[in-house]
Amino acid sequence: MIGIPLGWAYSNFGEWVLHRYVLHGLGKHRRSFWSFHWHEHHQKSRRHDMVDDQYMRSLWTWSAKTKELLSLAVVAAMHAPLFPVAPFFVGTVWACTVNYYRVHRRAHLDPAWAREHLPWHYDHHMGKDQNANWCVTHPFFDILLGTRREFLGVQPPAPLEAMPLPTAPAVAGAEVAPKSVA
Repeated sequence: MIGIPLGWAYSNFGEWVLHRYVLHGLGKHRRSFWSFHWHEHHQKSRRHDMVDDQYMRSLWTWSAKTKELLSLAVVAAMHAPLFPVAPFFVGTVWACTVNYYRVHRRAHLDPAWAREHLPWHYDHHMGKDQNANWCVTHPFFDILLGTRREFLGVQPPAPLEAMPLPTAPAVAGAEVAPKSVA
């Protein structure tokens, strides 16, 4: 049973490594197989407030969606030989792989859901620094490795003149004594 938490941690670290070094590292080179991530997926997401319409395409088209699914299938297949030795670990890796696609697809079809449930992934695409927030399903390794950069919900402070003045609580028939500063 130790394979379950190990499989989850391994999968989350795998997301971090593959996203950072393969999808953004190799993917920035136009001739790379991985270029679909940077040159198609990121561009569509930035232009359409997180929505990537490739997730609406047929499975039978050669698109970023198909390439992502193929890559995830290869990752899952690579772990199959370990199944007789570590079934809980491999089963968890497979479940995490399916979950990765499920939440990643939903995040790019429903931006409001992404902002609420995957703010770290929304930050990755819509924030100022697209070279941060590498995890998709959970920010565990981004936090652990210091690559989590919050963008969503971070607003500059309001100017002082725009801030309302604090008021004393109103209680019927009672006077509020001024507080002394000690």
